[in-house]
Amino acid sequence: MTIGLVLLALAAAALLSAFITWRSMPLLQRYSLARPNHRSSHRIPTPQGAGIAVIAATLVVASSLAAWMNTAIPAVLIGSTVLIALVGLADDIKSLPVLLRLTLQAAAVGAVVLSAPETARIVPSLPFSLERSLILLAGVWFVNLINFMDGLDLITVAEVVPVTASLMMLGWLGELSWPAALVAAALCGATLGFAPFNRPVAKVFLGDVGSLPIGLLLGWCLLELAWHRQPAAALLLPAYYLVDATVTLFRRIARREQFWTAHRTHFYQRATDNGFTVPRVIGEVFALNLLLALLAIVTVRSTLLATTALALLAGAIAIGVVIWRFSRPRKF
Repeated sequence: MTIGLVLLALAAAALLSAFITWRSMPLLQRYSLARPNHRSSHRIPTPQGAGIAVIAATLVVASSLAAWMNTAIPAVLIGSTVLIALVGLADDIKSLPVLLRLTLQAAAVGAVVLSAPETARIVPSLPFSLERSLILLAGVWFVNLINFMDGLDLITVAEVVPVTASLMMLGWLGELSWPAALVAAALCGATLGFAPFNRPVAKVFLGDVGSLPIGLLLGWCLLELAWHRQPAAALLLPAYYLVDATVTLFRRIARREQFWTAHRTHFYQRATDNGFTVPRVIGEVFALNLLLALLAIVTVRSTLLATTALALLAGAIAIGVVIWRFSRPRKF
C-alpha cells in the first residue's frame, strides 16, 4: 500500500459520508427519530440512522479502490455487512426480538469467520473447530459491544478513528493485509465525515444501522491483524471498549438484571452522571485510545516478548485509571 492510496481512501470516504449524512437528515428526522427516555444521554428528539452514510461510504470507497488495484474486498464481508446493517435499520425503526437479532448477527459473523482459510490461525495448538467457535462468539460480542457503547455524542468517533488510523498505518508498513488496511482507511474517513454532525449537541446519531456493521468491519480488521501474528496489538487497540462493555455486562449479570435491555451503567455514562461534561469524557476516551494505539504499534514493531508484556500491562493500567475516574464524582 502507498500513502497516496491510503489518503485517497480516507478523503473520498469522508466526503461521501458527509454528503450522504447531510442529504439523509430530513428523511431520518421524519422516519427514524430517537426520543429521549430515562436511559438516554440526549435530551431532545434526535434523528438516528446516519450509520447508513458511514457504511455506504466505507463499502463503496473500499470496494472501488480494491477493484482499481485489481483485487477485491471479500464478498462475504460485504454481504454480511449489508445484512447486519439491515438488521440494525429494522431495529432502529421497530425494535426486533432479541433472539432474532442475535441469530441474524451470528449468521453474519459466522459467514465471515467460517469463510477464512484454514491456515488463518491465532492459537495453532487449539483444535481448529474450537478456535473458530471461540472467534465466532467473540465476534458476536464485539458487534454488540460497539452498539452498547454508542451512547454518547462522538464516543464512537473517539473509538473508531484511533483504531482504524492505527490499522491503516500498519497496512502501510506492511504489517496488515492491504484489503483490511483499505477497509480501515475507508472506515476511518467515513467516521470523520460523520463526526461534524455528531459533535455535542448531536444533530444525528449512528443508530444500530451504523454501530452493528461498524463492529463487524472493525472486528474483521482486528481479526486479520491477529491472524498476522499480532494478537497483542489486536487486543490493545479496542481494549477500552472491551473492558468497559464486558465489565459492565458481568456486573449486570451478577446483579440479576435484564442485561440485554438498555441501561445507563457503562463507565462512560456513569462519568456524565458524576459531573464529567460530554466533551471531557470524549477527550479522555480519545486520549486513552491514542495511548493504546501507540502501545499496539510498539508490540508490532518489537520482537521482544518482554516489550509486549509491558505494553499490555501499561494498557491495562491506563484503562483502569480512566474507568476508576469515570466511576467516581469528578474532583478535578
